[in-house]
Amino acid sequence: MPSSLTVHADGLPLPQRRWAILTIALGIIMSVVDGAIANVALPTIARDLDASPAFSIWIVNGYQLAITISLLPLAALGEIIGYRRVYLAGLALFTLASAFCALSHTLLLLTVARIVQGFGAAGIMSVNAALVRFTYPRRQLGRGIGINAMVVAVSAAIGPTVASGILAVGSWPWLFAVNLPIGLLTFALGWHFLPHTTNSPHAFDWQSAGLSAVTFGLGIAAIDSAGHGEALMTCLTEFAVAAIAGTLLVYRQTHMASPLLPVDLLRIPIFGLSIATSIASFCGQMLALTALPFYLQSRFGYSAVKMGLLITPWPITVGFVAPIAGRLVERFPAGLLGGIGLAIFAVGLGALALLPAHPSDFDVVWRMALTGAGFGLFQTPNNRTMIAAAPRERAGGASGMLGTARLLGQTTGAAVVALLLGRYPVDGTQLSLFVGAVFAMAGAALSSLRLSEAGRQGAEHVQIHEDQRLKGDR
Repeated sequence: MPSSLTVHADGLPLPQRRWAILTIALGIIMSVVDGAIANVALPTIARDLDASPAFSIWIVNGYQLAITISLLPLAALGEIIGYRRVYLAGLALFTLASAFCALSHTLLLLTVARIVQGFGAAGIMSVNAALVRFTYPRRQLGRGIGINAMVVAVSAAIGPTVASGILAVGSWPWLFAVNLPIGLLTFALGWHFLPHTTNSPHAFDWQSAGLSAVTFGLGIAAIDSAGHGEALMTCLTEFAVAAIAGTLLVYRQTHMASPLLPVDLLRIPIFGLSIATSIASFCGQMLALTALPFYLQSRFGYSAVKMGLLITPWPITVGFVAPIAGRLVERFPAGLLGGIGLAIFAVGLGALALLPAHPSDFDVVWRMALTGAGFGLFQTPNNRTMIAAAPRERAGGASGMLGTARLLGQTTGAAVVALLLGRYPVDGTQLSLFVGAVFAMAGAALSSLRLSEAGRQGAEHVQIHEDQRLKGDR
């Protein structure tokens, strides 16, 4: 087996490639699942730690906020010191913080541990797509991204189920303690099998990192505040500070050769359209996933267990379709596959919103499956296009923007659901599904624009750059 110290021009050789993708998948599973399990356990944790619901929510918010403010800076750091180092450091920090979470006996200690855990998760999430690019040969990149997309989607969907299963047999500290053996195993595998990459010579831009943290941290906080009906002055202040920081950040980035916020990549038409498509699609996804439990329970009277089973076809079909889409994107344009996938996704959401007054289990199941199939068909081609559109030395920036777009879309979707439920207590859940379908159709339209001349020129530019890069590496 070739040494892991070898920097390969076009992917890793077998069997090292299989071990590397397993390592990347295990890290993603832990970081994504941990973002969901605390939601389920929050009432139990608050009761055991004698904390109020208002303060206990920071167990969730602290984790998400840490990821939000550090995703792009850590992606940029990966370009400088190597994606492998950032991934392994994030994994080690995540595992260590998981131990502290399990041992925490006060709300303050648990919240601090969760924030540290969030920074570790950001280290994993920020460079995982970049590592996939250096793990697979360029001609098989779609397959690698397909596996990655499948793992992310399924992990996000099964998080509540995993949490319920652990809580059924143990106390809440075990939600975090289970990460220890998995984290240690993943670190050992990563140390031996993850690819080494050529480092970038430029220095880390601390000022841009600070501006990025303020921009995205306060920007997403403002969206969340608006969705939950916070005071208007609070929302406006958060938006204003985020806008000022964002303006300064963009101005600074336009004068840099390797910007932390990848404005250079956003100038590539196909990359910019893919980012916009991703934001719209994940907004639609979160609208649906947040509203569906309330919709099925309040409108049709399903129990929590029955509801969980009925939603399960969604992640199952995503897991089945995403790898297939990874192979299809090697033969068909991503704009076409993404447009078809999001159109199917929109039809599925609309069908769920129009369930009959007394639906059978099959009525719900086929709609969930249709929705999951559409999202799975979209996600892999879109992610593959974003990663492949960037020059190899800017893979970290592309990977960071992929995660940031997903987070921005999901936060916006959750905020819109909260807003609709507050304004329309009776029909808010059904309306959320319709709005989700609208976002999905907007994403389909944006995806189809990549079939235009501008999109083709962008793709040709990427192909030429990639070929030249490969020749240079050899």
